[in-house]
Amino acid sequence: MSDQGPMKNEDIFSKVIRAGRRTYFFDVRSTKADDYYLTITESKKFTNDDGSFFYRKHKIYLYKEDFENFKEALDETTNFIIDNKGEEVISDRHQKDFTKPSEADSEHSTQTEPVAKTSAAAFTNISFDDI
Repeated sequence: MSDQGPMKNEDIFSKVIRAGRRTYFFDVRSTKADDYYLTITESKKFTNDDGSFFYRKHKIYLYKEDFENFKEALDETTNFIIDNKGEEVISDRHQKDFTKPSEADSEHSTQTEPVAKTSAAAFTNISFDDI
């Protein structure tokens, strides 16, 4: 046992986002100096050959001095994706009749209409002010 006493690492506030096989956890925790920081955990479910399952987790620790730069980078990158590809999910995982553009071009010589671009405000409206 250490002289510092028990570690104070309990969750102060938590938010969970479920997204298919992935779950994202946003947890506010306390430092030894009783300041707050954020952990973001991605947990992904995998199935073994025998039918049992396990979770693989990845964690990011984010401290207050980095919030503004993190938020700006997240806003910039998510806006770039939405501005260039729109909000519609384009994936063979999400659409059973999905065909890659190169495959579609070789199968059909007709031109498709462009996807309308929409605002990314609803997607990127993330606030760390409540932390």
